[in-house]
Amino acid sequence: MAGENRGIKLKIQNVSKNYDARNAKVTALNQVDLEIRENEFVCVIGPSGCGKSTLLNIIAGLIEPSQGKVFLDGEEIKGTGKERGVVFQQYALFPWLTVLENVKFGLKLQRLPDKEATEIAMRYIKSVDLEDFVNAYPKELSGGMKQRVAIARAYAVNPEVLLLDEPFGALDAQTRAQLQTELLNTWQTEKKTCFFITHDVDEAILLASRIIIMSARPGRIKQILDVDIPYPRTQETKNSAKFLEMKAEIWNEVYEEYLAVIK
Repeated sequence: MAGENRGIKLKIQNVSKNYDARNAKVTALNQVDLEIRENEFVCVIGPSGCGKSTLLNIIAGLIEPSQGKVFLDGEEIKGTGKERGVVFQQYALFPWLTVLENVKFGLKLQRLPDKEATEIAMRYIKSVDLEDFVNAYPKELSGGMKQRVAIARAYAVNPEVLLLDEPFGALDAQTRAQLQTELLNTWQTEKKTCFFITHDVDEAILLASRIIIMSARPGRIKQILDVDIPYPRTQETKNSAKFLEMKAEIWNEVYEEYLAVIK
């Protein structure tokens, strides 16, 4: 399987997360253990409220676990860091900055010379086919274009790990398919470790080298599946017999957890 001989990049060790809600304690995550290899593309799938985003935010350093630890290259994660890039569903662009300025933002924080920052930003803007929109503002862009900017910005700062929280969830099917293909192409070129949250079984199989199926709350790892479909993958991969076989298997597992939520 892809990545099987690579070292461990992320180690999630006995992680739990509790929240206080209306004088009651809610357990979002319960004793999650997971190892993610360098350059691996992991997709996490499960019902709403199972703790997928909570786990991503803990890895990002945006929130702290109630129990357990997360390690990056053997060092415990404590807070945010430039080695982790995050892409959310809602774009999170600065509306007062142009496409170029948005992508350059993190590079400027790294105090790179403006010329170098511009060159790097333009390389990633071109990689997502937005070179004709470098001077446009977010309000002038479609949803898919905004998400391209967000992905370009995350890649531009050269993170070791890319964390993506349903980045294509709000997009129409055609745009979503196009961005899936672009993300796969960029991942194969850049060789980042990717941690990708989705509700879409097709999307998970198309992108991932491994799929993590989460149980209904409290979130636990129910199953880990290798995706034994060779890269490169395209939208046509979805028509293959292996893809359809995996889809049926994963959907049955995920649907059990959806039923547990609505009971």
